Amino acid sequence: MLIPVEPLQDLVKETFIAAGCRPGEGRRIAKYLMRANLAGHDSHGVIRVPRYLAWKEQGMVVANQKLAIVNESDSFAVLDGRHGFGQSIGPQAVDLGIAKAKKAKVAIIALRHSGHLGRIGEWSERAAAAGLVSIHFVNVAGSQLVAPFGGVDRRLSTAPFSVGVPLAGRAPVILDFATSVVAEGKVLVAAFGGKPLPERSLIEPNGSMSQNPLTLYGDHRPFDPRKGPGAIRAMGEHKGSGLALMCELLGGALTGSGCAGPGARRIANGMLSIYMEPEAFAADGAFAAEVKSYIDFFVSSRPASPNGEVLLPGDPERRNKEQRLKEGVPLSDDALRAILDAARGVGVAAAVIAAVPAPAV
Repeated sequence: MLIPVEPLQDLVKETFIAAGCRPGEGRRIAKYLMRANLAGHDSHGVIRVPRYLAWKEQGMVVANQKLAIVNESDSFAVLDGRHGFGQSIGPQAVDLGIAKAKKAKVAIIALRHSGHLGRIGEWSERAAAAGLVSIHFVNVAGSQLVAPFGGVDRRLSTAPFSVGVPLAGRAPVILDFATSVVAEGKVLVAAFGGKPLPERSLIEPNGSMSQNPLTLYGDHRPFDPRKGPGAIRAMGEHKGSGLALMCELLGGALTGSGCAGPGARRIANGMLSIYMEPEAFAADGAFAAEVKSYIDFFVSSRPASPNGEVLLPGDPERRNKEQRLKEGVPLSDDALRAILDAARGVGVAAAVIAAVPAPAV
């Protein structure tokens, strides 16, 4: 069913405030989760609410944190997120990177021990809005979900990767993807009765391919990716597996946040980000002119199908946002029921809950 944006976002905000977040943090969590839904990345949207609350209850994520500076120079910083919600820690880390790059022309920010940072393209967009090119290597310490190319055992997190390039006079190019065939959140969406998984996106212990979410979760409720027998596959065969490895080494090991394994580790995002001022590389608008010329050339390729078109990274997200702001956010009845139950569980006011359409009985 389609849920109107404003009452759903208000419900999420009030849920986290009732759970112990300060009002500003509750608003940020709701805003960024909803922005993920609007972009069409439902895996990183409001479906995460029950899991975020469970993580807070378990002490894996801590409310109302500010990041700590471990080490820094004019163009470099190592930051510790103190396991705070990524929707609070992420903007702090990115804004510091932007400020340093504006002064030093290039900046590298190593963020460790953050709560779930959500849709990583959000941070590329934030840097692009400030006129900067940015690159982000991300991993999830303690999250073994993905089998490397040629294997069946879990060894990697879903290890997101994102690049943002600002374009003069038009929306930026935003590349943003998990290095697995699907993000774990997309498996969660499918498990709740949402969009089915692509064929061959998961792998069983015997090496057979699967698209059944229970391959990852097993027959457990609530859904817990640690309980299933199988794994998500790396995207792009050996190429995606190699990029995921680099996200683990750079986002996990180099930042000091820790890699996906071995052994049990506290779940946390690490992110290595590079921020660049384009004018420092090509002055007098040369970068912007070359980018515009090449983008025009890129999209001028003849479509492969009669009704097809060549899109830029970020175009589908912008179209989804326009449509969903008008029509609402799609949620399965099971997913909506879980969110509403979570809100009731922390004592959200009945009027706030009643403002969201009820799922089918």
